[in-house]
Amino acid sequence: GSSCVCQPGYRMVSSNGGSSVICEKCPENMSGVTQDGWNCITCPKGLTSEGKCKCLNNEILVERRMDGILLNEALCIHCNGSEQSFSASDASGNRCVRCEQTFINVSKSCDCSSPNVLTGGLCFSASESLPPKGVATVRFAQLGITLTSAWFLKNLQSSASACWLYSNLTACQALGNMCVMNMNSLSSSSTDACGLFQYIYVNTARLGIVHSIAFWRHNLPWLYYGDQPGLASQVLEANHFPAIFSFKGTDKDVKLQFIAASFDAAGNFLKWQSVEGGILQLCPDTQTKLNAAYAFGTTYQQSCKIPVLKILSDFANPIFYDLFLEYNGDNGQPYLWAVPVLNLNLQYSEMFVNQGSNMNNWLLTRRFFLVDALSGKENDLGKLPRVIRIASKITISIRLVSHIQRGTIYPPLITIAYTDVLVQNPETQSVMVSFSVNYEMNQSEAQIQTDITLGVLGGLAVLWSLLKTAGWKRRTGSSIIDLQTVLKFLLFYAGDLANVFFIITVGTGIYWLVFFKAQQFVSVLLPLPSQEEDFVTYIACAFSLKALQFLQLLVSQLTIDIFFIDWERPKGKVLKAVEGEGVIKSAAAPVSIWRTYFIANEWNEIQTVRKINPLFQVLAVLFFLEVVGFSNLALMDSSSSLTRSSESFIAPWSRILRFGVSAALWLAIAFLQIIFFSVFYERFVEDKISQFVDLCCMSNISVFLLSHSCFGYYIHGRSVHGHADTNMEEMNMNLKREAENLCSQRGLLPNTDGQTFQISISRKMRLHYDRIHETLTRKRGPARLLDSSANTFEQSTRAYNTMNKFLNSFIDHVHKEMDYIVKDKLLLERILGMEFMEPLEKSIFYNDEGHSFSDVLYYGNETTLLIFDILFFSIVDLASQSFVLAAILTYLQQEIFRFIRNTLGQKNLASKTLVDERFLI
Repeated sequence: GSSCVCQPGYRMVSSNGGSSVICEKCPENMSGVTQDGWNCITCPKGLTSEGKCKCLNNEILVERRMDGILLNEALCIHCNGSEQSFSASDASGNRCVRCEQTFINVSKSCDCSSPNVLTGGLCFSASESLPPKGVATVRFAQLGITLTSAWFLKNLQSSASACWLYSNLTACQALGNMCVMNMNSLSSSSTDACGLFQYIYVNTARLGIVHSIAFWRHNLPWLYYGDQPGLASQVLEANHFPAIFSFKGTDKDVKLQFIAASFDAAGNFLKWQSVEGGILQLCPDTQTKLNAAYAFGTTYQQSCKIPVLKILSDFANPIFYDLFLEYNGDNGQPYLWAVPVLNLNLQYSEMFVNQGSNMNNWLLTRRFFLVDALSGKENDLGKLPRVIRIASKITISIRLVSHIQRGTIYPPLITIAYTDVLVQNPETQSVMVSFSVNYEMNQSEAQIQTDITLGVLGGLAVLWSLLKTAGWKRRTGSSIIDLQTVLKFLLFYAGDLANVFFIITVGTGIYWLVFFKAQQFVSVLLPLPSQEEDFVTYIACAFSLKALQFLQLLVSQLTIDIFFIDWERPKGKVLKAVEGEGVIKSAAAPVSIWRTYFIANEWNEIQTVRKINPLFQVLAVLFFLEVVGFSNLALMDSSSSLTRSSESFIAPWSRILRFGVSAALWLAIAFLQIIFFSVFYERFVEDKISQFVDLCCMSNISVFLLSHSCFGYYIHGRSVHGHADTNMEEMNMNLKREAENLCSQRGLLPNTDGQTFQISISRKMRLHYDRIHETLTRKRGPARLLDSSANTFEQSTRAYNTMNKFLNSFIDHVHKEMDYIVKDKLLLERILGMEFMEPLEKSIFYNDEGHSFSDVLYYGNETTLLIFDILFFSIVDLASQSFVLAAILTYLQQEIFRFIRNTLGQKNLASKTLVDERFLI
């Protein structure tokens, strides 16, 4: 459509290109137009549809003399096919050339008359033993279409006959290519391209084999490895590839040197070529990224959508490849190793054998193509094909030999899946294609070891949970195994099993991170994405179970019983008017409640204090992953570099490595934080837990905690100075006397410093506590101080004073029927976290060298909180493949649960201690 031409019967007078053309009609006696279109001429044997002269077959058209002068009448000169010349017109009919050699061999002329057989431009004698008559059809199984191919119709029989009779190399290659275009279909009865190939293969055993390869017949292409059961496993596993590979070394050691022998559809050998540069990759990309596919150890994945129109223009003629892997022998001599092909579309007419996971069922082949736009042409080879076949998925699999430390691999395998496309509208149609290189090894041993570890640790978790349940039963003062006991055991087991899954997944992630990235000679390869499913399941189980344990922990902390024991005594008396009587009487001076409010606020503040800084933890992990570049260690390549060039190929992520890197960073940064806070910050700057104990002593307030029915904690805050409600001068004097050891020690027992205890109380003590506590919590305190009911307020105040006096007297050994003893815990009791003695008559106060009361705070449960944060971060990251999103959501969940813990913990504190919630700020 870019220029004009003259219509038939018109000659061209002038033309400057484009639309500036002048045409002139030819006279009646010279109605033909010359081939160049500039002159008129007489045509003795008629005109073509374009108005030009035509000649009969085996004649050539002559319009000019030898010196270029135009003849008045065109000549049709017959090519002499006799023995002296053996000439015939060429395909364009422009000149006489020597006719095809088979014509001369059969008829001693350029004529292939009956009874000789003319097929595909070749002449065969009827007396010769020809192969069976071929079926020129191609089966497109995905579309359910069988076509009569114009290419097969023209070349199948001639190629088979020439290959059979003359062992013609090009003809044999062309026949093999047609078999490959028909998806290597195998049948004992069909005479399609593969049937003819098999017929020739079976009947030419006398020709011998090539390079001692039993499947490679002389003069024939190597298409099959054989169909014996189990042959594929022998080919792929019986022998190791005779070269070793490393992640760090020379170019030969770290790259896969694939080369391919290429042929055109007619069977002509084109060239040897390296696959670097992307000859097997249909998706366009930069040269660096295309070449990265063959770096040893780098898992490569590439996919894109290609328009059918581009495929038709770029791959009009199919190219066939025989793939080899080059290596150097012991003497430095280069050798080639044939790479087998697993064609997932391979067809059987009698039965279909699944080319699935069972290697013994595989039928391996050799030759393949990328695009076939030739066999799907039905009539005219110059028109668009009705169907095209595209290699939509190509995977090169490299399998490592286990238990060998020198980077030895099994022979590589290339797996190809083809897609049949019915060409209807090439401008709008497109095809999704992918190319990948996978590295794998037998993971069965690792899976067995994981299962064994899971079984052993899971069994130990059961025993540990049973011990915890027994300890819980002792602390609740119950010996009956009921439904609550079973549920409590399941909750304990959920937490312990979550720890088991966490240990296994972290150990697995760090193992692969260290041993895969740090190795030089390859001994391990990462699991494939399909092999990571069990690992992801373990992480999901760990998170679910840990979340259950965390929620149970949250509930238990929000329901503890707590009371602040005020040891302060009235100082003197005051005059007080008696309401309704109009008289003034003396009464004991009231004790200030502000110290209790102060301690309650301090307790409220330390409820969510942790051993680490959560915000710093999240930001530090994100900084090392995204800024420093530790996230690059999670790529499925052999590089251990923390930086990647923007021009280089970025390998896909490994979910195991992502978890390993992130979990290792979480644990390392948390460990450093804990060391910093415990060794430096809490010692030289601020230790809120120890300060709270000191504050209780200075305020003359003790804290009585019950986390279970008959178990809890006691902080002895009784002032050694007798009172704490004093002025600044006296307070400083008291501190000075204490610093100079001029007063008694702070401990519960004389001449001791022990202020914190684990307490195991008797049932009688608990029942008495509950009777008073029922009155205390019947009303949760006034909603408003100004409009509250006086009776309700007085009742609550009386209950508070009763509880305070009771606990005072209990600590002072007043109640002999509810007395207690103080003792040390046995080492085994400390290890198991349970008490062997049951407090039948007397309660037991166990000396606490640390601050075990923090078990009812966030501070004492840092391990559970940290593991929950790690698992939450990992679950979000595995789902989104984004460390940034995981960090944001992890921080948000920390803040949400901290808010819930603070809010509900504050309400519980107000409810159990009668401290009005408005004073908790």
